[in-house]
Amino acid sequence: MSLSEALKQQITLLSQLKQLLDNELQLITARDAEALLKLVENKQTTLDDIQQQDQVISSLYDANAQYPEEVETLFAQAKQLLEECKYGTKVNAKAVEQGQLRLEHLRKLLIEVRSKESMTYDKTGRAQGGTKLGGVKA
Repeated sequence: MSLSEALKQQITLLSQLKQLLDNELQLITARDAEALLKLVENKQTTLDDIQQQDQVISSLYDANAQYPEEVETLFAQAKQLLEECKYGTKVNAKAVEQGQLRLEHLRKLLIEVRSKESMTYDKTGRAQGGTKLGGVKA
């Protein structure tokens, strides 16, 4: 396998990863947990393939050699796709973080509503939480 073939294969893998990251963002916003888990498995497989291809490229690459313009262009494309994948990963991480913050806010709101529903008043007219029925006798 030549260096240009290895780079073309790496570009294909990076394009697949970019597409997976785009799909992941859609699933995060849709909150589709099952589909997201399947996608994460596919993403891990793609990442493993990218790592293997990196090893192939590093074995074929000689830092002291002069390569044709085609190889330099392929390197630039691969680097550009890699940067896009890094950016997509950051966006997805931010989306997950925002989703977790929204869930935490919702949880706090539910706790507040629940405590307001169980609010009672004591003999002096002050509000107190919970339902105390200790003084009631039949």
